[in-house]
Amino acid sequence: MSSVTVLLRGEETNGVVSLVLIEMDAGWPGPPLHRHDFDEAFYMLEGELVFQVEDELITKRAGELSFAPRNVVHALANHSDADARYLLVCTPAGFERHWERIAAASQGVEPPDWALQPIPEVIVVGPQIVGDG
Repeated sequence: MSSVTVLLRGEETNGVVSLVLIEMDAGWPGPPLHRHDFDEAFYMLEGELVFQVEDELITKRAGELSFAPRNVVHALANHSDADARYLLVCTPAGFERHWERIAAASQGVEPPDWALQPIPEVIVVGPQIVGDG
């Protein structure tokens, strides 16, 4: 993970939706297979990522979208030799707090108060994606 920018917070949408810009380093293995009680849409801006949603592996490139419905197991990874950028839409909002905490930690600063509110639970159910997808 190289950078994260929260563009829209739940506090700005009455908790309905959040929007985060994420830049993922080349070769980043991504999170392990997991599930949670919010929907995620990943809109690719640059590069390519491998997505696993349930048992399906698919590579998405700039201009393409991957969707992970709530409570469906999923993961993503950058197996390419180029960085990737994507917009992450979460509904309902709340997980943007996780990303803001990561951004603050990478800058060596305290996160803002809004980011200290509870974060939705993420349940790890398997390993990271291996191979090319």
